[in-house]
Amino acid sequence: MLVDSHCHLDVPDFAADLDGVVARARAAGVGGMVTISTHLDRAPSLGAIAERFAGVWCSVGVHPHEAEGHAHVTVASLQEAAQRIPRVIALGETGLDFYYEHSPREAQERLFRAHIAAARGLDLPVIVHTRDADAETVAILADEMEKGAFSGLIHCFSTGRELAERAIALGFYVSVAGIVTFRKAEELRAIVADLPLERLLVETDSPYLAPMPNRGKRNEPSFLAHTAAHIAALKGVSTEEFGRATTDNFFRLFRRADRAELTLAA
Repeated sequence: MLVDSHCHLDVPDFAADLDGVVARARAAGVGGMVTISTHLDRAPSLGAIAERFAGVWCSVGVHPHEAEGHAHVTVASLQEAAQRIPRVIALGETGLDFYYEHSPREAQERLFRAHIAAARGLDLPVIVHTRDADAETVAILADEMEKGAFSGLIHCFSTGRELAERAIALGFYVSVAGIVTFRKAEELRAIVADLPLERLLVETDSPYLAPMPNRGKRNEPSFLAHTAAHIAALKGVSTEEFGRATTDNFFRLFRRADRAELTLAA
């Protein structure tokens, strides 16, 4: 059994076929999914999706691309949404994206810290997006950890070894997506091979980043099996052992998710 720790089931790509998307995931052995928030005002729709399916949960948060348009969002408003919307098990995705810089860096950092404070106060993990901002991301995580412990993960890890190792040293998990299967991802594969299995999760980030052999197609949670098999080979373990380990890791991190729902979803 696998759990897709990061997907976007609310996007228009899935609107006409959501039942099919979830059914195909179940058939592929993906018993759990987290549908991730990128806009706070759209978060209620994620709760509605999560309520439709056993083994599907959601988050509340604002993607760093959208930070400038969410200047009104505060720690209190994030916490209120997380408590009001059903089946929320995390805050995010939040973080820093200095590759596109669709929002000013200062706005991204403010919201990143607000998500962390909200997550700390609710004892929920924070889901971190980071691109071209490794040093800044780790600096904020370390600074915020000094204010009080919190948990979380680096989602769609595809960057430098230092980010992964320092995040793990802070108690974080690292989630790996289909990029690890890409032909030119040799450096990423070398890093993932060295990371401790007890700190790894796996995700699709669907509908984006379809893994080989589906690259170029619309990604969906059923494709998680390809990524999981690829990482299992890198780690030198069976796909069954990898599935057990990453599922255990998922429920260790996302403590509000009920593992019994995987049986209902099977």
